[in-house]
Formats: sequence, C-alpha cells, structure tokens
Amino acid sequence: MSKALKFTDESFEEDVINVDSDKPVLVDFWAEWCGPCRMVGPVVDELADEFEGKAKIGKVDVDSNSETSTKYGIRSIPALLIFKGGEVVDQIVGAVPKAQLKKKLEAQL
Repeated sequence: MSKALKFTDESFEEDVINVDSDKPVLVDFWAEWCGPCRMVGPVVDELADEFEGKAKIGKVDVDSNSETSTKYGIRSIPALLIFKGGEVVDQIVGAVPKAQLKKKLEAQL
C-alpha cells in the first residue's frame, strides 16, 4: 500500500507548485496533536493508493512547516487543499468522509 508523500517548506514549491503535469495535488495540512487530523490521515493514505498515477497526494505537518501553512492561510486543521497547475482549485476544512474527498479529487482529474 502506498502512503501519502511528505511535503515540507523546502520541497513544497518543487513537489506541489512547479509540478509540470495536469495531475491534481492533494495536500493535507495536519499536526500530530490534532484528533480530527488523525482520523483523516488514514483516509488520505488510502486515497494515495487509489489515485496512484492519477494524482499526487501528500501531507504537510503544520508544526514543522509553518512557512507553507502561513502562506496558504491555514488557520484550522485538518485542511486539505487541492492544487492544479500550481494554483489552489479547491479546499476542504475539517474531518470529512472519504467519499467527499474522493469526489472533490475526481472533479479535478
């Protein structure tokens, strides 16, 4: 089973913004201490598995990557942003059912 990638302040531009493909990138902004984030985490890993080759899926730990979190105005977590062509095209805040995340991601394929 594939796991979601790990994005950092250092790798974010290269991994998410400057991706030269039309595949969407789902980014899960989370923290270890956040209960709802721990509920969403396994779902994000499942989606990484299901969308392998169709979308890029990863996580940003807001505690150790505050620059990226601040840049995208992340105030409450979990926050899931979908990027396409380097731009935010959709966002989901809070713990939502897998079906909802899947639907939002499929809309960008």
